[in-house]
Amino acid sequence: MFDVTVDFPRMKVAVATRDERVLEIRYLPLSSKSISPRNALAALAAEQLKAYLANPDTRFDLPLALEGTPFQRKLWEALCRIPRGKTRTYGDLARELDGEARTVGQACGDNRLPVVIPCHRVVAADGIGGFAHSTGGYLLEAKRWLLAHELGADPFELTP
Repeated sequence: MFDVTVDFPRMKVAVATRDERVLEIRYLPLSSKSISPRNALAALAAEQLKAYLANPDTRFDLPLALEGTPFQRKLWEALCRIPRGKTRTYGDLARELDGEARTVGQACGDNRLPVVIPCHRVVAADGIGGFAHSTGGYLLEAKRWLLAHELGADPFELTP
């Protein structure tokens, strides 16, 4: 299913490719099997993920397979405009896009290209919020780590 995994401090980042495009990026538990690049695009994706791991200012330049509703695509474009080290709330984005906070949360959770489309930068008004349709476990730890990495902070300082 995946064409490469890259080890991050709180998770593995898995990449699936199809037809010379990145189809999906998924966060997996650290215990998941490691996968060496199975094709040139997977190797390029791994290289860029490792560059991001070393420097959160790294910009991704990967051919993406963007599949989603018009609202999802509009939201994902808005997510890409959130600068590294900054966050927006679900409510802020809902007001900007004439939607509802719950719809924004669902579209963030449906993002198949996290890190590249930085849904981790969207938080609740009263805390870190959920992540990838989850409110706990390793996925929330992954979000906490990603935010801390981009802020240059301790991930445990970011409260749930």
